[in-house]
Amino acid sequence: MPHQIAIVGLGAITQKSHLPSIAANPAFRLVAAASLAGEAPGVTVYRDHMAMLAAHPEIEAVIINTPPAARLAIAADVIAAGKHVMLEKPPAATLGGAEHLVRLAAAAGVVLHTAWHSQYNIAVDRAAELLVGKRIASLHVDWKEDVHKYHPGQKWIWGAGGFGVFDMAINGLSIMSRIFDPVPYVTSAVLRVPADASVPVSADVTFSDGAGAVMTAAFDWGWRGDDKRELTIVTTEGQRLELTHSGGRLVVDGVEVVGATRTEYRDIYADFDRLLTERRSRIDLAPLRLVADALLVGRLDIVAPVMT
Repeated sequence: MPHQIAIVGLGAITQKSHLPSIAANPAFRLVAAASLAGEAPGVTVYRDHMAMLAAHPEIEAVIINTPPAARLAIAADVIAAGKHVMLEKPPAATLGGAEHLVRLAAAAGVVLHTAWHSQYNIAVDRAAELLVGKRIASLHVDWKEDVHKYHPGQKWIWGAGGFGVFDMAINGLSIMSRIFDPVPYVTSAVLRVPADASVPVSADVTFSDGAGAVMTAAFDWGWRGDDKRELTIVTTEGQRLELTHSGGRLVVDGVEVVGATRTEYRDIYADFDRLLTERRSRIDLAPLRLVADALLVGRLDIVAPVMT
């Protein structure tokens, strides 16, 4: 019997990635949704998640795709109702809030899945395998997009708790979390904050692995041109790994090992099916911790307004 699931939040990522992935996976049946705006084909959309839960006791799990600031309270309600939870990235607006949800889920005995979509790439898995036991000489992350292409007119991303450039940069950080063990830590950052915003539009971040590797990242939401989402890693043995196409393609020493293939949300739901069947959580808070640390140690530079 398929898992009976519901979604809270019917924005762009739900419409583009979640709904098609659910429809294509016979392990799931979408029975309801809750959102202040938007529609989901074939199901009733409630304007309040509590009303949705009350009307559909058959719901087994809830996918939460709201802006980060709203996720904590909604997820806590869902967990209190005894339902399993998948959280779109980032799992919460704060690290403390995310840790609180981990404790609530453990106490309630429900599955919690922090779904970092960029981790769900064959190329990322292959890179992680190749780096086992290797020492890193250098890492550079370039994660650059035009914010107006993906978030036109959306003001919430520029307010407190909106993450700014880290809303997309956290995807690159989630790949770092997947391929490095231990995960590098932040040592410094330059955060360029628009005069009309509370969060940065671009950032340069430096990391350390504690073993002397040179590790840097350049994140830019004011980018003009084709999206640039890639990591370049060089080991102390001289091996060069290039993860491009948002982690969908892997080139090793100039040879393509994994061609550009991205089946992220398909694979997220395949994994969620396994987690629900096994009653097992999958939790990774390291990407959120890296963002929090960058904001803690970062030097602020005020730049031109972004919302005008």
